[in-house]
Amino acid sequence: MQLYVNEMESPLGKLYLGVSEVAVKYIAYDEASFLDVGADFSVEENEMMRQLKVDLQAFFDGAIQTFTVPLEVSGTDFQMRVWQALQEIPYGEVVSYKEIAEAAGSPKAVRAVGQANRANPIPIIIPCHRVIQAGGKLGGYNGDDVDRKIWLLNREMPF
Repeated sequence: MQLYVNEMESPLGKLYLGVSEVAVKYIAYDEASFLDVGADFSVEENEMMRQLKVDLQAFFDGAIQTFTVPLEVSGTDFQMRVWQALQEIPYGEVVSYKEIAEAAGSPKAVRAVGQANRANPIPIIIPCHRVIQAGGKLGGYNGDDVDRKIWLLNREMPF
């Protein structure tokens, strides 16, 4: 399957995007992830890439709350359950790592939820930023850049 890669400027900094013909495969905040996509990729901008960029820009502008692009992720069974549970968190709400562990069917796997969040291949769209610590602290975010998490939460829940 052909992978298409591209970049996009955003309020969170440069985003590195990867799509197939039919689905979004990844969004990364660092170039290392962008360069580690494998041998068969193209920088040509296909229709899925254009649709992803339109959705992301609309989200950043506050024009949409739900993404329309299809997603394609792969991971362990546990990661897949966590990423599914993340997608069920409503826009503008936060839940604890413990609640996600419970929703993923592993109530004691709170730390593992954090690791699954860190491995999330499609942050922003799979909203790992909506997960906070039980005491209300933010916790880390995708490489420990809490400023991005704060920006995303403020986008969804402006004061």
